[in-house]
Amino acid sequence: MVDSKNKRRRPRHSAWHWKQTDCWYYTPPGTSKREPLLDDQGQRIRGLHNRREAELALARLRVEGQWRPEPETRQEGQWTVAQVCSKYVGYCKRGEASGTLSAGHLDGARRHLNELCTYCGALPVGQLTKGHIKHWLEIHPSWRSPATRRNAIASVLAAFNHARDNFDVPHHLTGLKKPTAQPRLQSFTAEDEQALYEAAEQPFRQFLLAAIHTGLRPYCELARLTAEAVEETPRGLMWRVYSSKTKKTRKIPVRQEVADLTRQLMVSAPPGSDIPLFRNNQGNVWLKVTGGGHFRRIRGKLGWDQDSVRANFSSYTCRHTFAHRMLAGYWTGGRGCSIEVLAELMGDTPKVAFDHYGKAWGQHYQDPLWKALGIG
Repeated sequence: MVDSKNKRRRPRHSAWHWKQTDCWYYTPPGTSKREPLLDDQGQRIRGLHNRREAELALARLRVEGQWRPEPETRQEGQWTVAQVCSKYVGYCKRGEASGTLSAGHLDGARRHLNELCTYCGALPVGQLTKGHIKHWLEIHPSWRSPATRRNAIASVLAAFNHARDNFDVPHHLTGLKKPTAQPRLQSFTAEDEQALYEAAEQPFRQFLLAAIHTGLRPYCELARLTAEAVEETPRGLMWRVYSSKTKKTRKIPVRQEVADLTRQLMVSAPPGSDIPLFRNNQGNVWLKVTGGGHFRRIRGKLGWDQDSVRANFSSYTCRHTFAHRMLAGYWTGGRGCSIEVLAELMGDTPKVAFDHYGKAWGQHYQDPLWKALGIG
């Protein structure tokens, strides 16, 4: 009798050998089918000793992304993946037109769901499994970032939950887990900040300065700010910031350098004009695509593309820089603010602010911890 404790099960989605045919097979994700593995000549790989060749053949299939799920059977009137995606994209278009959803949300949903339809659009919703979604993510070599995969999964879940809640279309994706959110550890040093200002043209330089000193989301908050949102108070200037991401408005005080810049920009964009304060070289609102293009050119000009850390800098690093500086007391002589204050300034909940900036970053930057104890 074989001791079951000594039998090691092969990892899921790996190559396996079937003794009856003496051939190697794999099981496509989301199915119970077996598919033969073929060598470079298109012949079945045979023999238990050819495990490495079978694993290489399976690796080629994964890289090429050749496998696509095929519907087993489909009943009349049964919803397909393509129908679910189409309904949700239509919902996002209406939301974007009415102002309840952002253009960025629409673009992301449309991009991810079009990719999903290319992969398995004809599949009935009842046959779509979590394994299919995991394999769909695996065959996109450029989707290695946890944030990218989180966004893709979020778009898929939003589409199928919308179909379930509005059209009574059940699905099997409940419980599909997203990659863990990564803490925002990257930020500009004072030298990096100065280099950015020197390399940028004046409109983008002003935009970056305001982003670093306020922590606003660059394109859905800062870029849309107008003079109507500016308020003079006895203690200084305040902004009323509306976020198309959270659908909420908050009031924040701004530092003196940002207040001076705001008053300067209001001369050409006065109250009632509905002109954004921060505009690109053509006098138009900063969009993610144009701002991102500007930042990438500056990054290349400064040689940051060759640096393992700075190569990942983007416009959004301005927001992370603000958060880190507030926690470290960069502008207040080392007296850092609390997570609750930071969350209010940045338009996050305290939990999100802690997950993104407090928990892991505190393990990397420990000066405030020593200063809290009166040491150093």
